[in-house]
Amino acid sequence: MDFRRIIKDFIFVIIILICHINAKSQNNGRISGTVVDKTTQKPINSVSVTLNGSNKGGVTDSNGVFRITGLDLKTYNIEFTISGYTKKILFNIVITSGNEKNINVELEPSVIALSEIVVNINKRTARAATLETPLSVQRLTAEEIESNPGGNFDISKVIQTLPGVGGGTQGGGFRNDIIIRGGAPNENVFYLDGIEIPVLNHFQTQGSSGGPQGILNVSFIEDVKLSSSAFDARYDNVLSSVFQFKQRTGNPNQIQGNIRASATDLAATLEGPLSKNKKTTFLASARRSYLGLLFSALDIPIRPNYWDFQTKITSKLNSKTTLSFIGLGAIDKFRFASIKNATPEKLYVLNSNPFINQWNYTGGITLKRLLKNGFMNLALSRNAFNNNIQQYEDNRLKLPEQLMLSYQSRETENKFRLDFNKNKNGWKIAFGIMAQLEEYSNNTFNVIRKELKDSSDNIVQPAITINFTSPLKNFWRFGAFAQLGKRFFDNKLGVSAGLRSDINTFTSQGLNGLQTLSPRISFSYVLADKWTLNASVGRYYKIAPYTILGFADNNGTLVNKSSKYLRSDHFVTGLEYLPNEGLRFTLESFYKEYSNVPVSIRNGISLSNLGSDFNVLGNEAVVTNGKGRAYGIELFAQKKLTNRFFGILSYTFYRSEYSGINNVLIPSSWDNRHLLSITWGYKFRRNWELGLKFRYQGGAPYTPYDLNESRLNYLSQGKGVLDYSKLNTLRLKGFNSSDLRIDKKWNGRKISIDLFLDIINWYLASNQAVPSYTFKRNADNTAFVTTDGHAIKPDGSNAIPVLLNNDSATPTPSIGFIIEF
Repeated sequence: MDFRRIIKDFIFVIIILICHINAKSQNNGRISGTVVDKTTQKPINSVSVTLNGSNKGGVTDSNGVFRITGLDLKTYNIEFTISGYTKKILFNIVITSGNEKNINVELEPSVIALSEIVVNINKRTARAATLETPLSVQRLTAEEIESNPGGNFDISKVIQTLPGVGGGTQGGGFRNDIIIRGGAPNENVFYLDGIEIPVLNHFQTQGSSGGPQGILNVSFIEDVKLSSSAFDARYDNVLSSVFQFKQRTGNPNQIQGNIRASATDLAATLEGPLSKNKKTTFLASARRSYLGLLFSALDIPIRPNYWDFQTKITSKLNSKTTLSFIGLGAIDKFRFASIKNATPEKLYVLNSNPFINQWNYTGGITLKRLLKNGFMNLALSRNAFNNNIQQYEDNRLKLPEQLMLSYQSRETENKFRLDFNKNKNGWKIAFGIMAQLEEYSNNTFNVIRKELKDSSDNIVQPAITINFTSPLKNFWRFGAFAQLGKRFFDNKLGVSAGLRSDINTFTSQGLNGLQTLSPRISFSYVLADKWTLNASVGRYYKIAPYTILGFADNNGTLVNKSSKYLRSDHFVTGLEYLPNEGLRFTLESFYKEYSNVPVSIRNGISLSNLGSDFNVLGNEAVVTNGKGRAYGIELFAQKKLTNRFFGILSYTFYRSEYSGINNVLIPSSWDNRHLLSITWGYKFRRNWELGLKFRYQGGAPYTPYDLNESRLNYLSQGKGVLDYSKLNTLRLKGFNSSDLRIDKKWNGRKISIDLFLDIINWYLASNQAVPSYTFKRNADNTAFVTTDGHAIKPDGSNAIPVLLNNDSATPTPSIGFIIEF
């Protein structure tokens, strides 16, 4: 299939649709939704719904439902007001003719107070914090995600604009390695409508969380909440951050959908009612990449392709009970192809990466039941992740005798969660339990070092091979939590305390719940109108990844059964200033101390330095005696959409250090020290929109190559061998990049089109990456050059080592469209 022909056909279709729309354009925007009490989840009637800049409005009915039609097609800020509740404003709500906007709104009861200061403080709607998490919390709406320059509708990339969020060693240009305040990428947890989703990215690194492209469809998302400390006790296994993805419900009034195409993939979404009474709705989507076609046109030897699927069905069984089903799945295939014009860089890529075949899914049911002064949540879910990796000395030939890595693994979790949330006499109370049945399998064959002999048949290097089938049997994990909060002193002081404990039936000390007892407490104090002082202290635990727990030696013995829960203690203080409803400033300092960190017995380094490549993290023998720390300050400023302008500025200075088997703290792989992000957008007339993003990330530490080991093993491994005795002693130059996005929307009678141009690194910034170790090749790249003119020897003794510098300035333009119907 000709990629250029596809582009031409795509442009032709868009031109035809635009001409059709311009002939039939008219204003017929619609918005609908439901308003509920945040603390009890009960619907609120008689809420006034006002659209700024319009004489249209509405009022919710007895079910909390509203619907407004006949709207001008433009962007609105929408206010929700009623006596006894804090006013809420939703910013940057785009109304088009293609889809009816459907939203869910939660209003907080007003604080009853004598102090005018407190009454005013609770009217400010830019605030993202809650009583449980009064600081280290940010929110992003679907509109902010969709319009983010360089984001490519990928939530994992968009959140890198927030404070404390780094993109990995090389700035997150290719992978979504989410580094929060200097922590490792496997320290984050992700929840979709209350159900945990362990796999967030395509081609995810097993044992970690990063990958090149996110799975979630942004068309499903209502908002995203990121907490980087002061975690609610209901969340287990978290050390650095909790992501809460809130999905919207399908439109109850009509069948509608959208088609989105970009330079990398094509996605389709459909939604609407499933019952005549409109109490059951659905959302469904499917997406397929065509990266293989793009990389073929660019003569890049890799062929990554992915598919993903997402659905949500919501049914309101009665006035007090809502049942929802969510489904999420992906299929990933990573292979190689022949090269038309060979270069050393392309040939290096060909043999330094493995073949990857992955699939994963998460399916779950949630039941929400309204109770007196509160509500109950019940969640049942199952998720699975299947990972199949192979690598050969020569990936083009794939000869069985040259197999260097064969890895087949599956992780399956069956989860039960139950929590109760109550409000009584000003006390906010939550408590609950969880149970998980874990299933794991792993068949590993991995040649760490190939046996090498010299010309006299003497062994130069003995073979080191891992070959096992994991005997890990199914095991259970259990947890329980309680959280209690209240406001004191005329509601100026908010206090929330939580306690959690987790146990498991596998590790040696896993049934001792006292060893994972994790208390936390948070404070917020209103200093004056618009100013709030916040602080939190907490202890958090995370069980080792399944790749560690299920690792066995060549005799089939599980060697990591004594692994401890990794522990992190957080100390955070912050100041929040909210001058008006659409403007927010925060300044925070944080300190995180780690203990029981897994350390590789083979390499002597902390595994928290790893996890940003396409291999497997933790499939080795470890000891859990490592230490670590991360500390720094954050500045954040956010302006919601007013007067056509919106923007975000965030800056973080931090240090991140981990110790290896010698217990000496050294800079971690995520010790970039400086993170700066500036994002702004402007909405012009006639539905034009411009967005710009600038990011700077300090240079990351990296490890030099062991020149002798690299020479011996390059031909079998396809890459150099790092010298871990000099771990992270070198440092890259700082990363910087700017992304540009331009949108133009057209509206017809029942269809709308958003045509966008997105350019990553538009000003051609050259960013240094870790150099690649290889051997010098001849002029036409058909063979290696040798010192003696003979064929290269298996131990590389007559090769000429070179380092390939990966610092080219590469812009990535993408033109695409979104059709709503």
